[in-house]
Amino acid sequence: MAYEISIDLGTANIVIVDNKNGVVLDEPSVIAYQVKNGQKRLLAVGDDAKLMLGKTPESILAIRPLSDGVIADFDAAQDMISAFFKKVLNNFAFRKPVVFVCVPYGATPVEKRAIKASVEAAGGRRVGLVEEPMAAALGAGMPVLEPMGSMIVDIGGGTTEVAVLSLGGIVVAQSIRVGGDHFDAAIAAFLKKKYNLNVGLATCEMLKFEIGTAIPPSDGVGRKTKVRGRHGVSGLPEEIEVTQADMAEALRPLVSSICEAVMLLLEQTPPDLAGDIQENGLVLTGGGAGLAGIDKALMDATHLPAVVAENHKYCVAFGTQIAMNLGKRIEHAIQRDP
Repeated sequence: MAYEISIDLGTANIVIVDNKNGVVLDEPSVIAYQVKNGQKRLLAVGDDAKLMLGKTPESILAIRPLSDGVIADFDAAQDMISAFFKKVLNNFAFRKPVVFVCVPYGATPVEKRAIKASVEAAGGRRVGLVEEPMAAALGAGMPVLEPMGSMIVDIGGGTTEVAVLSLGGIVVAQSIRVGGDHFDAAIAAFLKKKYNLNVGLATCEMLKFEIGTAIPPSDGVGRKTKVRGRHGVSGLPEEIEVTQADMAEALRPLVSSICEAVMLLLEQTPPDLAGDIQENGLVLTGGGAGLAGIDKALMDATHLPAVVAENHKYCVAFGTQIAMNLGKRIEHAIQRDP
């Protein structure tokens, strides 16, 4: 039996699932190089490299090769994927795996070729591409092969994919440049504007997980936490207290953008499928679906039921694996090597 792996090549995290063990890797999409005399040497990938972001001397370069769901730095992406393959595979030189990779909806042919070429150069064979909304819906257990409408909202690190699916295909879909990374940047911009405090994106990510919320707290304040940064005027280190109400205010424009994308897609949905969605509601997947209250915000905007999928972070990776196993039943939704 061929060794098969599925990859959720995310802007923030890479998740790899194989056909024997389930999730075998879940690490940040970050790579670090040692730079000496103009030459780059691989230093770290994943968790180890992420710790270096924003804290490197001139001799170390820590970068994120993916931006908004697609490859921004081809060579770094290839090195990163190859390093992750080596972590996952035994006898790497002798076992080239069959690989399926998810790609954002609306990715250009050039972007798709870059993803495929990176995976092939890193050691994959018979590389197939599955569009992210389809993979997310399959991983969430939605009946996408049936003659009925299913609506998925996949909030990743760099993009949010909204799609209506039926009979194993995407009927209408939209991808917007809003995701977990944009949440972090919005929090940083808000703290600088309101408190004149400069904070790193790693700190903002921590705030998002600890007290982030898509809806204002009922008491107008919510939970609190302390955050450290550099004061914008004095230039000295400073600690302030931040509330959930601050987080809701910082994230409101981005949450509104996601709600607007869903509303726009509902307007484009054929009437019969819209009736199915009114009955069954929306399903949220992706790491961004973990933001507290995001399902409530969508329910308030659309007046439709909205639920966060179980294991929402891994739906895309598991759905890519399911697509691989479905074979001819979903062949029309998969792009393979010629």
